[in-house]
Amino acid sequence: MRARQIEVFRMVMRCGTLTSAAEALNVSQPALSQILLHTEDELGFKLFQRVKGRLIPTPEAEDLYPEVERLFGDLEALRGRARDLRHGKAGIVRLAASAPPSLSVVPEALRHFRSTHPGLRLLSYVVPAEIIMRMLDDGQAGLGVAMTDEPMAGIDTEIIGRTRMVCVLPAGHELAQKPSIATADLREETLISYRATSLQGRLLREAFGREGLVFQPEMEIDVSIIGLAFVQQGLGVAVVDGLLPWHSFPGLVTRPFLPEVSLPLCLLTSARRPLSRSHDLLRAHLRTACRDLGLLAAPGPDHKPVL
Repeated sequence: MRARQIEVFRMVMRCGTLTSAAEALNVSQPALSQILLHTEDELGFKLFQRVKGRLIPTPEAEDLYPEVERLFGDLEALRGRARDLRHGKAGIVRLAASAPPSLSVVPEALRHFRSTHPGLRLLSYVVPAEIIMRMLDDGQAGLGVAMTDEPMAGIDTEIIGRTRMVCVLPAGHELAQKPSIATADLREETLISYRATSLQGRLLREAFGREGLVFQPEMEIDVSIIGLAFVQQGLGVAVVDGLLPWHSFPGLVTRPFLPEVSLPLCLLTSARRPLSRSHDLLRAHLRTACRDLGLLAAPGPDHKPVL
C-alpha cells in the first residue's frame, strides 16, 4: 500500500461513506472509489462490503486499521518534528568556544537564544582555537567562536567583533593610579602574557618592537583566564585580552594598554558542512551579542585582515 492508498483507506474507515471521505480529502468520489478498488486489487482481498449505501469494513480491514492509525501517528510526529526544526524549537546545537568568549559573548548570546528557543539542546565546549577548528572539521561542533582569524583549510572565518588588550593589575599596585599602561611602564614589572608564537603574542611583540622594547613575558600563558590567579597572587601584571569580564573578579583592576592592540573575535564554521537551521539561529544571536556588548568589528590598527 502506497501513502495515498493508506490515506484513503484510513479516511473511509473513519467516515463510513465514500461521499464523506471524498469531501474530507478534497477529491471527487469517483477518484476515491478508483483508488480504493485499485488498493483491494493489489492486496488481493476486500476492504469493505457495500451495504445500503455504507461501507462496512471487512475483518481484514479491521485488522489493518490499528496499524494504519499507528503509522499516521508516527507521520504526524515526524511532521511536528520537522516544523519544530524549521522554527528552531527542536534539535541540538554544538558550540565550541575558547575561554574568553565563553565567559563574555557566549553567555550574552545564549541568554537571548534560550529565551526564544527553549526546546533546543545545547552542547557547549570550551577548548583552544586549534581544537575548535578540528571539531568543526570532524563535525563534532557546528559553530566555533575564537579570538583568531588565522586561515585554516576547510574553515570559514567571519570577524564579528574586536576587543583590545588591557593591563590587569592587583588593586593596590602603584600602576593602578595611571589611566593607561604603556610598554615603558612595564620595564620593571614581572610580565604575564601570551606565548610569542600565538596570534596575541605576535601582535604584542610587534607593538613592543615599535616602542624599541622586547616582548618577553617572564610568565607565559595560553589563555587569559590563567593570568587571573597569577595576578591575584601578586606574581606580576598581565597584558591580556579585554574580553573577559575582569571587573567581576575581586582584587583586580584593568587599564587600557598602549599602544592599542586589537584582537579579532571570530565565528568559525566548516566550509565542508552546511549549517543547520538551529546553528544559523545561534550564529545570529552571537552577532547581536557582539553588537550589544560594543565589540565593533571595525579593523584594528595592529592587525591586517586575512584575505
